[in-house]
Amino acid sequence: MNIHELNYVLCIAKHQNMTKAAQELFISQPTLSKHLGKLERELGIKLFSRVDNCYIPTYAGRRYMEYASGVLELTHDWEKELADLRSLNDGELNVAFPLMRSSCMIPRILPAFRRIHPNIRLNFLEETYAIQERLLTDSRIDFAIFSDGNLHPKLEYETLGREEILLAVSPRHPLAKEAKCKVCQDGPYPKVDLSQLGSEKFILHFPEQNTGAITEQLLKKYGIEPKVPFYTRNTQAALLLVQQNEGICFAPETYIKNMTFSTPPVCFSLHDPDAFTRTIIAYRKGAYLTSYALDFIQISKDYFGGDLHKR
Repeated sequence: MNIHELNYVLCIAKHQNMTKAAQELFISQPTLSKHLGKLERELGIKLFSRVDNCYIPTYAGRRYMEYASGVLELTHDWEKELADLRSLNDGELNVAFPLMRSSCMIPRILPAFRRIHPNIRLNFLEETYAIQERLLTDSRIDFAIFSDGNLHPKLEYETLGREEILLAVSPRHPLAKEAKCKVCQDGPYPKVDLSQLGSEKFILHFPEQNTGAITEQLLKKYGIEPKVPFYTRNTQAALLLVQQNEGICFAPETYIKNMTFSTPPVCFSLHDPDAFTRTIIAYRKGAYLTSYALDFIQISKDYFGGDLHKR
């Protein structure tokens, strides 16, 4: 069992297709098939069942993959620790981000990180959803940053910050006109009673997304069966549609603050503790964290705490 073989088997299982796996591994399809055949002969057991050119892991294949993933994670940790021991002049971090969150955070945290670690390469991997699952299945990823959800026992979590999910409406919406007449005594945003908005058109995120799941629970809580002309995974698209008065939407406060609008939306607070989301950073339990990895975590916390200007 060597590192190349482990990567070969995991990549074939990932794509369930020999040609696609070979393309990702930058080797030819016949070469990959030859390596798999040789490995199966040495083990004396089939790792994959072939069904219509689809490679499905057998029970033995799934067990092999469990060990392979563990070996690769240990190897990855050792390589990081060895690099840390040798010097801090070279290294990299691979960080998985939600697509919209990355556009808010990266322009702020990257300059702060590079000021103290100019030779460390940061690779940002943007996803629309299932960020935690990506961390669990790809041993090359060091961290994942995402909104709170179901926690996994194989991961460690640290809280970066907590923020409110706001209701955004067009400046031409009747609610916007009412907001001008209200005095905000309990915060920067006027309060809105969600139960009174049952007739509105809502532009919603899909329920498997964090904002979508929170919104779905809030609408149920206030007894609203929403009219939904659009579902989208893209918060920016939702807010731009709100700007055109095509509906109203929910969005995290930092997303709205970091977007550029020709005419900004008018935002409201529900004044409801359930309308908040927690952003966390996750990494594998027991993983070795280099000094620059620890600095990245602290800089990410400073971003939410408003302390980046001190760096």
